[in-house]
Amino acid sequence: MNDCFSEAVQNLSTVRDCLRFAVSRFNQAELFFGHGSSDAYDEAAYLILHTLHLPLDRLDPFLDARLTGSERAEVLNIIQRRVEQRVPAAYLTHEAWLGGFRFYVDERVIVPRSFIAELLHEQLAPWIAEPEEINRVLDLCTGSGCLAILAAHAFPNAEIDAADISPNALQVALRNVADYGLQDRMHLIESDLFANLKGRRYDLIISNPPYVDAPSMTALPQEYRHEPQLALGSGADGLDATRTILKQAAAHLNPGGILIVEIGHNRAALEAAYLDLPFIWLDVAAGDEYVFLLRRENLI
Repeated sequence: MNDCFSEAVQNLSTVRDCLRFAVSRFNQAELFFGHGSSDAYDEAAYLILHTLHLPLDRLDPFLDARLTGSERAEVLNIIQRRVEQRVPAAYLTHEAWLGGFRFYVDERVIVPRSFIAELLHEQLAPWIAEPEEINRVLDLCTGSGCLAILAAHAFPNAEIDAADISPNALQVALRNVADYGLQDRMHLIESDLFANLKGRRYDLIISNPPYVDAPSMTALPQEYRHEPQLALGSGADGLDATRTILKQAAAHLNPGGILIVEIGHNRAALEAAYLDLPFIWLDVAAGDEYVFLLRRENLI
């Protein structure tokens, strides 16, 4: 433990002390926050509350609580790992939250973050008028299985296929599927996009595929380099996976079926490459540039 943290062991006594110390260290280290927290304060509060097994939404009642020696050591250890290793908080705690649901995560999958979660919370209204009539859903590039699990809750009558190229990611997804008791409705499939899905058709396909372009991949903050690079980069312009999805999706959609894909900051490049496709850009918290919708009939 470096001198700063050794001194902290001797002088910090309360949750408030540790919170202030963590915020100072995070700001000093110029950490990047893009995996669930938006700033040093929120991330410090989350890590401290999680480490102390306290409710994540109740900081104030515990601010002046004195820590035991072992508690202080655990809190300072996780703060030090976040600073020195620049590991995303979700990998330190092995949990991530998306759409109000908790998921197990580790370095085999990217940390869940998708605007599609917002849309599933609303059962994709108004684009899907009768959610109970959705019988077959595919989550392509499922990673931890988070969107597939959200889809299972949004469409209670649907069978869900969750496909990913990574067998390691599917092991994490399997754990999350079991945690939510969805083994009877969800099917995990190892597949490079649609390669192993021949003959399967769906009412809805959702996908948060790799979409980071080559220049952005070289400039990623260190925190993102702990994530599987296979799940981030997608060719020179970030659209390699999306091109394959657009080419093959129609063959896997039922009549009237819907395709929803998240593409990051690539709207302009995508529209320039597909001038004839009538993309519908869906409103999410960050705006209307990140998630598009197409119907099967648009893709034929």
